[in-house]
Amino acid sequence: MKRSITLLDVLLVLVSFVTWVAGDVSYCQQKTPLEVRPHSVTITEFGAVGDGITLNTKAFHNAIFYLQSFADKGGAQLFVPAGRWLTGGFVLISHLTLLLDKEAIILGSTDSDDWPIVDALPSYGRGRELPGGRHRSLIYGENLVDVIITGDNGTVDGQGSVWWNRFRNGTLNYTRPHLVELMNSSEVVISNLTFKNSPFWTIHPVYCSQVLVQNVTILAPLDSPNTDGIDPDSSNNVCVEDCYISTGDDLISIKSGWDEYGISYASPSSNITIRRLTGETGLGAGIAIGSEMSGGISNVHADSLRFFNSDHGIRIKTAPGRGGYVRNVYISDLTMTNVRIAIRFSGQFGEHPDDFYDSKALPRIEKISIKDVRGENISTAGLLEGLKDDNFVNICLSNITLSVTKQPAWNCSYVQGYSNLVSPRTCDLLGGKIYPDHVSDCYRLSNHLRSMVGRKKEGSILPR
Repeated sequence: MKRSITLLDVLLVLVSFVTWVAGDVSYCQQKTPLEVRPHSVTITEFGAVGDGITLNTKAFHNAIFYLQSFADKGGAQLFVPAGRWLTGGFVLISHLTLLLDKEAIILGSTDSDDWPIVDALPSYGRGRELPGGRHRSLIYGENLVDVIITGDNGTVDGQGSVWWNRFRNGTLNYTRPHLVELMNSSEVVISNLTFKNSPFWTIHPVYCSQVLVQNVTILAPLDSPNTDGIDPDSSNNVCVEDCYISTGDDLISIKSGWDEYGISYASPSSNITIRRLTGETGLGAGIAIGSEMSGGISNVHADSLRFFNSDHGIRIKTAPGRGGYVRNVYISDLTMTNVRIAIRFSGQFGEHPDDFYDSKALPRIEKISIKDVRGENISTAGLLEGLKDDNFVNICLSNITLSVTKQPAWNCSYVQGYSNLVSPRTCDLLGGKIYPDHVSDCYRLSNHLRSMVGRKKEGSILPR
């Protein structure tokens, strides 16, 4: 059942991986491309029919089960040719490439029975929307290593409208599924595909490391509920680059667990890099952090961002009871057009999983640096709301110019920090200029990351 490998396979599977080296080497730095898998089959060899009507869940299961025997022999590839391949959820294995042809469309079943129920994540304690379990994602993997989901811009369509309607009319029995979820896995590549109409969050690496999401398009209606694009969750060494996202909620949302469950599980998100991201969102932000951040989030670096026709540009969300921290965030080279609120910090955001959270568990938000920002037709420049007795500190803004249509342009409470070359002028709580004495207060990129954010702009003194 071995399929011959064509030149097209070689070109598609030679995706650039990441240098997964701890320390001072960027995890987005490319290394030697992966070799083509020595064993390959096509989904039609297992009885799949690409007519958009026949349910192919069993064919996907049988194909992957067959390929399991090659995991220790250089790995294997499952090729999905042109067609409309209707399926319920299926589970990946280690050392596997799922390769979609340009005209291939994997369609998620609209029957909820084809999306199995699994346990809640331990860092959430329950389903995100309802108590109890949750529907498993369409494409799922757990405890895997060396997994590639790629293609010649093929499509994975979750057909999420049936799920959105159940959410709106209150008829869900369990939390909605993601389109792709990988759990406790490493060396993951997701590239060169279009993901559409996810029932819930679209791509969700959770408890993962060494993840590259590259050259991906994510689409959902701008009014679709909770259709986040990419949500790294309690994961480290994650690189997202060269993506276009247009959805109903946050384009990217970095998370790390929910209230007492996230605090207890204690699995932070760290070393997250986002580069060359473009998109729009109906109800969310271009980049969000939280509100589920109880395990802690740190070392987030984002640059070359373009957001338009969106509710928020950059947003940090948290609440009493979350605990945890958000620190060492560096965002630069951001352009926004037609955005309601350019920068927003919310200290009182979101619900709680149950009544057992500790209201005295306050989050620590510190060392957030945002620089080199331009915006046209912005309603409000900044709405920065910390927490009483728990100020958000060392917020550093530099070289920001926004064309604002409403006054006041900035509204701040319970925050402290510095600003320089910001127009319109920031609120008094951020009114101090960034003098050399404040270098240690403001988060700056270490030397090995400077090349990722371009040259320092003239007149800006926010340290790199």
